[in-house]
Parts: sequence; structure tokens; C-alpha cells
Amino acid sequence: MDSTWAVLTALAFGVFLGAAFMVVLHVAERRGSSAARVVAPTIPDGVDQVLEVLESAGVVLDPSNNVLRASPGALSMGLVRQQALVHPELLELVASVRRTGDPVADELTVARSPHGDSPLRLRVRVARLGTRFVLLLAEDRTESHRLDEVRRDFVANISHELKTPIASVSLLAEALDQAADEPDQVRRFAGRLSVEASRLAHITSEVIELSRLQARDALRPDVLVDVDEIVAAAVDQNRVVAGGKRVDIAVKAGTGAQVYGDRALMVVAVHNLVANAIAYSNEGGRVGVGVRVEGDEVEIAVTDQGIGIESDDLDRVFERFYRVDQARSRNTGGSGLGLSIVKHTVQNHGGDVRVWSQPGRGSTFMIKLPLAETPIVADLAADDADGAAAARPGARPAAKLAASQQGDRT
Repeated sequence: MDSTWAVLTALAFGVFLGAAFMVVLHVAERRGSSAARVVAPTIPDGVDQVLEVLESAGVVLDPSNNVLRASPGALSMGLVRQQALVHPELLELVASVRRTGDPVADELTVARSPHGDSPLRLRVRVARLGTRFVLLLAEDRTESHRLDEVRRDFVANISHELKTPIASVSLLAEALDQAADEPDQVRRFAGRLSVEASRLAHITSEVIELSRLQARDALRPDVLVDVDEIVAAAVDQNRVVAGGKRVDIAVKAGTGAQVYGDRALMVVAVHNLVANAIAYSNEGGRVGVGVRVEGDEVEIAVTDQGIGIESDDLDRVFERFYRVDQARSRNTGGSGLGLSIVKHTVQNHGGDVRVWSQPGRGSTFMIKLPLAETPIVADLAADDADGAAAARPGARPAAKLAASQQGDRT
């Protein structure tokens, strides 16, 4: 009897110990899961998918400001490195949201990279994401601000450029009125008035042309254009001016190359390069215009033996209203817009324009454009002819017939 109770007591004690052990394991598991959630917090559902499709930068931070998620835009902008926000200005906004709990929005200027001085203009919004996380969204406004600055500079430049001919026209009109009884003076002032009016009209037309080229919707028709014919037309437009200055124009263009584009715009672009070469050449000089095909591109080069361009000016010659030689440009009626029109025209046609120069020895401007793909209309026509021939009993395909006839002649 005593042994039976001893066995029962031992069994009960064993069950108790097992139950107690299981309770301890369950509590430990719960505490471990809680600790794991603290160490590796869970992002709310759907955040990853949203960050993947964001064009702007999106960043999710934990309570320690570790970056848990970052969109491709945030990485490409350089806002996140080694799972941390790089810029202290962004961390200040995050800290403000943690303190107040209220969303904030601000515009910041930060460094694009630690190795350069180029600024990055950001429109930033920061808000809480759940109870533990913070979501930061940043939109790159750098290009928008740059365009605003370009627009302001353009308005200021054009106002300055138009001021001189307008003032001249006003003064000449007053002088004409006062010299009404002197025919010689009237003719002289009328001639000057015509020159200033032409200059004013030239600047206005180039401003309109440049504005059209810079518009986002400046589309070009997909029309085949002969490059040799473009060069010939542009050179012909400058023959009279070149003859008056005794500048010889040598043309080498016999490639038969074709590109897709707007003929009128391309003639203007080449014309501007030839006109510049003549204007900056010395009297009795020589200007060369050449066309050649290189791989899948066609190159148009305009070379002069004029005053050349200093190395400091080479990067700026395609800027609006920029003139290498201010005095010479004024005398020749240059507006400083010609090379800008060349640049935007070539870019709109998928090409590139470059310049090489040596002061006192001349300059070379080169336009590169992609060649048009060769149409396969002839192949299709041959296939149709072969198909029609095959349908007739005893007929021979057109291609084979032509080959046999060629063999007969040889």
C-alpha cells in the first residue's frame, strides 16, 4: 500500500514539474517573440509596394533613425548610405516629427554628393507611419528651379539686348524729325534706321525660334532629309556675304547621307555655323564645309581660319546671348543666339555638336547626326514579284530570273 502511494505521488510530482516546465517555455517564447519584434520591427503592409513605384524618394525609419526601407529614388539621389540618412537637415525634420507628432513639409537645399558642390533642391514631407516609424518623402525640384533661373536670366538678357536697338530707333526717329529740311541727313539717318530695324527684327525672330526649339512639345516630322542638299542650301545663303568679305568657301559634300528631321531647321543650324565662320574670319580668309559618314553617323564640319576661341570660352559658346568678341558681334549684328539655336536643333534631332579651337588659328564646329535607316521597300517588292511569279505555271522567280539574265550577259 505504501509503495502504491509512493508511485502515485511521484507520478503527480512529475506531471507538475512537466506542466511547470511547459509554462516556463511558453513565457520564454512570448518574451523572445516580443524582443524579436523590437529588434526587427515589422513594416506595415503595402509600404514596400508603394516605395517600389515611387518616382520620388521614399524612406522609412525606425525609432533609432535606422533606414528600414528606401525607394530607388532615395538611393539614386544619394540620400541614404549604409542604412542611414546622409543629410543632417533631413534628420532634423525627422526629429521634429517625433517630438510633436505632426507632419512637416519644407524645401531644402542639400549637397548632391560629398565630393562635389552641386546643390540638390528638395521638397520634403515627413510624417509618422504607425506608432513607431517615420515616413520621409522627398521630391527633386532641382531641374524646376534651374529652369526658373534660366527663364529669369533669359528675360533679363533679352530686355538688355532689345534696349540698345530700340533706343537707337528712337534717337534716329528724333534726328529725322529735326533734319527734315536736309535731304542728305534724312537719307543717312534713314539708312541707319533701316539697319537698326533689321537688327531688331533679327533678334526677335531668333528669340521666337529658340523658344520654339526649347519647348517640350517641339516635335520634328519624321521626313527623310538629304544632308548634302542641306549643306548646299546653307552655303548658298552665305555666298553674297562671303563674297563681300572676300572669304572663299570650300565645300566637300557628296555622301548621299540621309537623316530624319526638319529640313528648314537643319538648314538654319548649318547656316548659323557658316555665317559665324565668315563673320569671325579675316578678310580674304577661307572657310571649309565638309560632310562625311562615320559608322552609323553623319558628320558636318565647318572650319574657319579666324580669330579662334579661348579655352575658357569654349564651354560657354552655346549659351544664349554669349559672345566671344563683343565688339565684332555688335558690328556684324550678331545676337548671341545663333549657336544656341544650333545646339537645340541638333539635340532635337538626336545628335550632338562640338567645337575645337585654337586662338589665332581658327575654329571647327562639328554636328553629328544619326543616319536614317535604309528602307526595305525594294526587298518587299522583289518578294511580291517572286510570289506572283511562283503562282504562274512554269514561271521563274524575279530574283532568279534577273540572276540568270545577268549570267547570260556575262
